[in-house]
Amino acid sequence: MQKVINSHCHIYPDKIAAKAVKGIRDFYDLHMSLNGTVNDLIEDGNKVGAVHYLIHSVATTPKQVQSINEFISFEVKSHPDLFTGFGTLHPDSEDIEGDLDYIIELGLKGVKVHPDFQQFALNEEKAFKMGEAINERGLPIMIHCGDFRYNYSNPEHLKPFLEKFPDLTVIGAHFAGWSMWEKATEELAGTPNLFVDCSSSLYALSPETAKDLIHAYGADKVLWATDFPMWESTSEMEMFNKIDLTEEERNLILYENAAKLLGLK
Repeated sequence: MQKVINSHCHIYPDKIAAKAVKGIRDFYDLHMSLNGTVNDLIEDGNKVGAVHYLIHSVATTPKQVQSINEFISFEVKSHPDLFTGFGTLHPDSEDIEGDLDYIIELGLKGVKVHPDFQQFALNEEKAFKMGEAINERGLPIMIHCGDFRYNYSNPEHLKPFLEKFPDLTVIGAHFAGWSMWEKATEELAGTPNLFVDCSSSLYALSPETAKDLIHAYGADKVLWATDFPMWESTSEMEMFNKIDLTEEERNLILYENAAKLLGLK
């Protein structure tokens, strides 16, 4: 069976998972059938042969940063073969450097930010300050990218960030432009330090368009992901399987790219 890494998973403590999932559902006005807990993530992933998960969560205020990072670290240590964790930062924190050093101390392997939730633009000084600190420590960053309703994470914001930090590995979630997939691809494909994931995208794209986006970025730069708990793995895999890709391309996207990026091989 094809090995699979789910490269974009939000998880929450059981006691707040329902509230967190409702918040995401309301933000995007999308139905969600999964509950955001660790057990639900593993149960869902087992249905498609997932062998590893990149887990994270987003701090919407600076005071949430430490507790979220400690939670993600705890889950990684509880499931060392299954999980790689990325920490969260908040651009309004008074000690970005200290937050990052604690992320590393906790054993987390990168950073995830969500400019639209956290209300900062990728081309403003506070984003550059975070990028510089992350880059100095050699960590990758995953960024939620794109939202036609806001002016924080769209291609015109992401491009200056990528250009300012050409040595920083950036994972642009949702083909680097949720709700503006083709525009993002036109502007960003070919950027050497940019990887993308296909999460929260395939529902809105034809298999032919998805194939075009994959080939524009390069199959060696695309990660399979579900944006858990947004989408079920079975439906995401069904949509992915409709894309006319070679077996080599499928294996790169489903497993090899993420395994290499996360240092699993």
